[in-house]
Amino acid sequence: MDFELDEGQRAIAEAIETLLAQHAGVDRAVALEATGGCDAALAKALAESGFLEVALGDETGPLDAALLVEAASAAGAVWPIGAMALVAPLVTGRALDGPVALVDVGRPGPVRYAAHARTLLVFGEGGDARVVSCEPGAVEGVPSWFGFPLGRVAPATLAQGESLGRASGERLLAWWRVGLAAELAGTMRTALAVTLEYLKERRQFGKTIGSFQAVQHRLAECHVVCESARWLALEAAASGAPSEAAATAAAHAAAAAQRVFTETHQLSGAIGYTREHPLHVFSMRLQALRLELGGAPAHRLAAARARWIAP
Repeated sequence: MDFELDEGQRAIAEAIETLLAQHAGVDRAVALEATGGCDAALAKALAESGFLEVALGDETGPLDAALLVEAASAAGAVWPIGAMALVAPLVTGRALDGPVALVDVGRPGPVRYAAHARTLLVFGEGGDARVVSCEPGAVEGVPSWFGFPLGRVAPATLAQGESLGRASGERLLAWWRVGLAAELAGTMRTALAVTLEYLKERRQFGKTIGSFQAVQHRLAECHVVCESARWLALEAAASGAPSEAAATAAAHAAAAAQRVFTETHQLSGAIGYTREHPLHVFSMRLQALRLELGGAPAHRLAAARARWIAP
């Protein structure tokens, strides 16, 4: 794999960063969390710029979509960009009416963005993927402290819709895992950056905390797991989400997220647990993302099955 983005990919990444600087960020995320809302303005800007279509573009593809997901997560975006820009187009071959929520019927519980979803992309009991249309208000909202609006979907709703065929279920899980890995990578990156900025300012014993070698070692180790999570996610996307690569990327990212959560909060001290400090915008998302689809143990099992059991 070439670890350097080409000229076109760099241009897309820069354009994404510019748009997100205008339409996302910590303050916007905090305001939306307080109301339990989704960022419709960001969604409109992304759609008008064509970014939600990059996965199926003539000159773009899954890697560009994964770069979008990672950047949006790093910016604290409150919109299901992973589902809409990466997973849904590559599973269904078309854009779906958004917001889109991803649901696994085998893991009942609150679902990210379900309360606002117009479309559910469901991994069903038969192993297929289903596309279910939702009317506004059809899904019960659930209070959330995890940075994402949540909803509880009724079993009867999940049984409806259009089946995409049995093989579609595995493709849904694979792209879902790639999207999770990209979301985790972006979220970890900013959680670590926020912590680093604090450690450059906070002083103990007459020195900034970040100048202590033991702290630097911990930050360096976090940086390594963040970067490896990012590149595993991008590699899986660039190669078309093979089941083993997708599960490996998700497993590594989920495990790394727990470490980054622990380290950033320990290094930030008490201020990191306050709502006034920006760390919670990203660290609480890590807790939700790292457990999705069963978390690291389920991803590792899927990787082992893909390597040793799958034909």
